[in-house]
Amino acid sequence: MILRTRWLGTVPYGEALAVQEALFEHGREQHLLLLEHPHVFTYGPRADLATNLRCDPAAVGADLVGVQRGGDITYHGPGQLVGYPIVDVPDRIGAAEHVRNVEQLVIDTLAELGISAGRLTEHPGVWVDAAGDNPRKICAIGVRLKHGRTMHGFALNVVTDMAYLREHIVACGIAGRPVTSMVEEGVDVPMRDVVDTLARLAGGRWGDGVADRQEVAWRHRPDDLSPFSRGAGPGEPVRLVSRLAAAGVTTGLGISARKPVWLRPKVHHGREVLALRRTVRQLGLVTVCEDAGCPNLSECWADGTATFMVLGERCTRACGFCLVDTSKPGPPAIDEPERVAAAIASMDVDHAVLTMVARDDLPDGGMAHVAACVEAIRRRRPGARVETLISDVRGSADALATLFAVRPDVLNHNVETVARLQRAVRPSAGYARSLAVLARAKAAGLTTKSGLIAGMGETDDEVEGCLADLAGIGVDIVTIGQYLRPTSHHLPVARWVEPEQFARWARRGEELGIGHVEASPLTRSSYHARAAADHVVAAVPVGVHR
Repeated sequence: MILRTRWLGTVPYGEALAVQEALFEHGREQHLLLLEHPHVFTYGPRADLATNLRCDPAAVGADLVGVQRGGDITYHGPGQLVGYPIVDVPDRIGAAEHVRNVEQLVIDTLAELGISAGRLTEHPGVWVDAAGDNPRKICAIGVRLKHGRTMHGFALNVVTDMAYLREHIVACGIAGRPVTSMVEEGVDVPMRDVVDTLARLAGGRWGDGVADRQEVAWRHRPDDLSPFSRGAGPGEPVRLVSRLAAAGVTTGLGISARKPVWLRPKVHHGREVLALRRTVRQLGLVTVCEDAGCPNLSECWADGTATFMVLGERCTRACGFCLVDTSKPGPPAIDEPERVAAAIASMDVDHAVLTMVARDDLPDGGMAHVAACVEAIRRRRPGARVETLISDVRGSADALATLFAVRPDVLNHNVETVARLQRAVRPSAGYARSLAVLARAKAAGLTTKSGLIAGMGETDDEVEGCLADLAGIGVDIVTIGQYLRPTSHHLPVARWVEPEQFARWARRGEELGIGHVEASPLTRSSYHARAAADHVVAAVPVGVHR
């Protein structure tokens, strides 16, 4: 039994909850999510907010969220280590014993870091000076147990702003009992040291000592999340390379390195390809096949399929692998949905793929426009399945709901790379946020799809760990392909991955529970999209949108 431990950095509460719920409902393995939240108060169904909430949350910069867990109101925020064990708990143990297990994990962690802590009989959680005259709560615990699986967990105060727990709420509804933090108890250690200790001990408790631990970047500056981050001009992309180095990737292949034979696609622009190109030009459309330099263009276009890129051809982000232009985009073209639909109808397409540039300049990230394209295609081509490959829309649940409402047949959002390399590969996005987008789509009842690019510095084990995460949240289809460096201003290729390794990843992903994994050196997000969807949505008649 393996414990999949993930340090996810700072994650908004709603996004973390979406991932938790998906792992809770669909996961078959043991998971431990470790993270920090922006300021948020959470409360269980039996909370007494009239008594225990002492502030207007918005006035102190916090959200207020009701959740299905035990306990009253509590607080999460910067400087607090939050842990969510989504693990199997035998029915004979029950919730009370699971709470004791979580408490013991925190007690053991604190002991190794120099703090003696224990329990109070009348209150759950972990307390300093538990047997003394002045017990102080250092860690809150609240869990949910259903059908032998648990979610929610603990919140350990490391260097937390204690005003949120002392002045703004009655923490956990326990009046008259003080709260404290590690730093107030005289132990000032980096968050990473706390995570290292707790993750190791958790591996022994829930993973039989076997752990798969992966982490996002530990340090972020405000400019690390700038959408315009690739830079330009001659030479190497300095900022991207420095981020790779920080993630442990210090070597790569030169841009002139000769590609292996398996990465040399045969290009033949026959009559079908030329006819489709004329259609695209006549209707003033953009295909990602051309704009991103896809190596499969001739194969897919000869089959009468293409991936249309909507919302323009200028992206508000600058991911380290992508050839799409980064600059200020213009307003969405009002007639684009009808033009895309006309092209798909004229091509007699049965599986239409729409992708998009990231539109962080739009309040809804462009979701209403994509939804309009889906509806226009169905009016013009009622029998077609529609697959949408979307951005993360900055995590907006409301924006995603706009697209979910029109029920695309496949909802595709690419995680792109493993957790460790996110900051270098796509600094304006995030691993947890991408998992949350997919989790929310799955919760909405959609067929979900994601993709990975190999060869940017990840290890084989990290790819398997990412596949386990995607399987855990219920993703139905995954694509994996080789990274090909578009220009010298993009990330270097770290390695050429051999076809046999792609085949191993495909087998392993399906063993983990993913319905279909399309993996080969030349695989891209929309490669064999219709065939891949057939594996998981074939039971749904074409034209019936679930």
